Amino acid sequence: MTYIGIIITFVFINNIILNQFLGLCPFIGVSKNVESAVGMGFAVTFVMSLASLTTWMIHNVVLIPLGIEFLQTITFILVIAGLVQLVEMVIQKISPPLYKALGIYLPLITTNCAVLGIALIAVRNEYGAIESFVAGFAAGVGFLLAILLMSTLREKLDTEWVPKFLRGTPIAFITGGLMALAFMAFDVALLRNLIG
Repeated sequence: MTYIGIIITFVFINNIILNQFLGLCPFIGVSKNVESAVGMGFAVTFVMSLASLTTWMIHNVVLIPLGIEFLQTITFILVIAGLVQLVEMVIQKISPPLYKALGIYLPLITTNCAVLGIALIAVRNEYGAIESFVAGFAAGVGFLLAILLMSTLREKLDTEWVPKFLRGTPIAFITGGLMALAFMAFDVALLRNLIG
């Protein structure tokens, strides 16, 4: 698959949130305002990109030659945890308000199944190093797109009349479901038509 195909696939067709339903905790929790959603989206994109490349290297250079592929999941989680610590320290240093706005959701990137999911998908699809990085980056951009759209819609919903029993999380889940339905319009046939 070409790099363009990988990007289109993971941003639109197999969006990590809206198609595979991975990473819903920050999708619902951080999407209350656009600023924190964008910060979380960029942090997750950075971690996904580096995690996909790093886990590919560890899988192909260490785990396969030593015949210990069964340690794949735990190894990938440790790599992701280390990368999240790095991102957390950088955000705390560069933008304390963003660090405070992200709150508990920033360290939760460590346990965000979307990050582990894209690393495992890249290995399962037998992507090369660059393809794994591109897949991680594209999945992160898809995450950013989904959380940005959701935060924009939620800010708009805060100014509109919503029945009392639907306010907050219930309307967020309904909105997320409608977004997922909209993203179902993107399919493999569209990808074939776009890139041949």
